[in-house]
Amino acid sequence: MKIQLAEHYGLCFGVRDAIAQAEQLAASGPLTILGELVHNPVVRDRLTALGVQEGQLGNPGSATTPNVMITAHGASDHAKQRWAASGATVADGTCPLVRHAHTQLRLLVEAGCQPIVIGKRDHVEVNGLTGDFPSAFVLEHLNQITDIPPSTRYGVISQTTQPIDHVQSLVRAIREHFPKSEVIFRDTVCQPTKNRQTALRKLLSECDTLIVVGGHNSNNTLQLVAAGMAAGLSVHHIERSEELQVGWFLTSQNVGLTAGTSTLKETVASVHEKLKEIARGTEPQALIEKAA
Repeated sequence: MKIQLAEHYGLCFGVRDAIAQAEQLAASGPLTILGELVHNPVVRDRLTALGVQEGQLGNPGSATTPNVMITAHGASDHAKQRWAASGATVADGTCPLVRHAHTQLRLLVEAGCQPIVIGKRDHVEVNGLTGDFPSAFVLEHLNQITDIPPSTRYGVISQTTQPIDHVQSLVRAIREHFPKSEVIFRDTVCQPTKNRQTALRKLLSECDTLIVVGGHNSNNTLQLVAAGMAAGLSVHHIERSEELQVGWFLTSQNVGLTAGTSTLKETVASVHEKLKEIARGTEPQALIEKAA
């Protein structure tokens, strides 16, 4: 059994910096993070061990500490202002690339466009993007095109972790459905996500089994899982190396390993080492020795 690690995987710089910021703030005093800093249970456990508490972004006053922090997924200006008005000291851990998406959306609205956000409805990042623009339409699937309100001018951005091929196909569909309208598209899919999607395509062409490491509620991780399943591979989504099972690999010849953008490098390294152990244990000679 061969193991191939994706060329791009795991923690992106936005998540890395948000974790470092949270740890630094926690070292200075009590801290409440308004939601999950990143969708990863390993990170969550690490922050909990530092005494970090978790509040609700939509509920000013849910924090028991004077210092609060916006997650890497970002938040609307309205939500930040409500927390500041409550007397809290607000630290902003928003990923710079998510912040860029906020800027692009605002510019499109200011230009008179009907805003469209391609992304997962009710995801925390999407809620943050649309929170200041109640008229924004969230487009997730092709069959929702007909629900878009009529306009002579549309401004389209996307959630930063959407598959770029999916985003581009929906933009084409909007243009086809509204041929007389102007459709302005700003590509806000982040480069780390694109890099991981490109690296994944290479794995899909070379492997029969895929291991995806990341939080079960991480959108970009779930996108990697979906791509592997669509390609017909045997796909296993795990959060920690302890979840690996030898039985998954009895007929595997080439195993690909990748991880979502909120997954720690050390978690991936642990999974990689465990896979190597399994590979050694499933070699014909090793199986004969076990049977004996």
